[in-house]
Amino acid sequence: MTRHEEQGDAGRRVGRRSRALKAAGLTLAGFLVLGVATAGYAYWHLNNNIKSVDINGALGDNRPAKAVVTPAATASAAASPLPTEALNILVLGSDSRSGRANQELGGGDSSGARSDTAMVVHIDAGRTKATVVSIPRDTLVTRPSCPLSSGGSTAVAYSAMFNSAYSVGGPVCAVKTVESITGVRMDHYIEIDFSGFAKLVDALGGVTVTTDQDIDDDKSHLHLASGTHHLNGTRALALARTRHGIGDGSDLGRIGLQQKLVKALLEQMATTDLLTDPAELYKVADAVTASLTTDTGLDSLGELTKLGQSLKGLTADRVKTVMMPVVTAPSDANRVVAKEPAASELWASLR
Repeated sequence: MTRHEEQGDAGRRVGRRSRALKAAGLTLAGFLVLGVATAGYAYWHLNNNIKSVDINGALGDNRPAKAVVTPAATASAAASPLPTEALNILVLGSDSRSGRANQELGGGDSSGARSDTAMVVHIDAGRTKATVVSIPRDTLVTRPSCPLSSGGSTAVAYSAMFNSAYSVGGPVCAVKTVESITGVRMDHYIEIDFSGFAKLVDALGGVTVTTDQDIDDDKSHLHLASGTHHLNGTRALALARTRHGIGDGSDLGRIGLQQKLVKALLEQMATTDLLTDPAELYKVADAVTASLTTDTGLDSLGELTKLGQSLKGLTADRVKTVMMPVVTAPSDANRVVAKEPAASELWASLR
């Protein structure tokens, strides 16, 4: 082979290598662009999922005072990249029948929505302990006048069922009513509907719950023998809603089951290492955000992520669940009223 031919072969090899490297580079660049675009779309999609209500704007300053932050707490917060101050969050489970998924799970009138579950979540300063207080939906309260998004306001209602606040005035009235009966300022509002709860449980791989008695409730389609059960989303939702198959059929028996579910969810989240599986993390995030309504202080993926990260030291065994102390209402044996002074003492401990 002549020197010229050798140089020609070498040139062709270099050319082929150059084209191969260029192709590999373009392919890699394409994957990077696709990855960035996919990540960007995923963030936009999750962020766009979240619905919000400007509760602070609607209620103005006529509310309980915010908790006073001590100098020590301020210094601690300044030293930490994440917030550490105490928080009070009103969490509502909405039995909205809107949308096919909710209708299939809930049935009934597709035009209405009620707050079947109401919990005031108090997170201590430092965010390593929490108290979850359930408010029975059948509690008779004085429902304050609430501003309406369409203009005007609702009338004050005496001896009204607690969950009527959401029905007549949505999240704004629910928050105002809770603040009125507790004297506790709600820093945030979070609402999740039927289908969202079921999807969250499924995305986490189900939850394990132990029941102390047999449950036979044809209305919620739940039949469980006493003992430990691993439930999928649909059955977990049925457990959260059941009331006719336990105790006296009132809302009070259901609250105990709902509180068990809260702890079961926390435990399942703790055992599921979502950070090592982006696909699973996205599935859980999509399930949560798609059925979430928050106040405007939590209406972005960034704010929700910061809240979640600030609670990393909060484990299920550090969450105390209680029910607002109540007694049978003198006016109606099927309703309850706050038991005093126990109820006021409980709320005072959360301020």
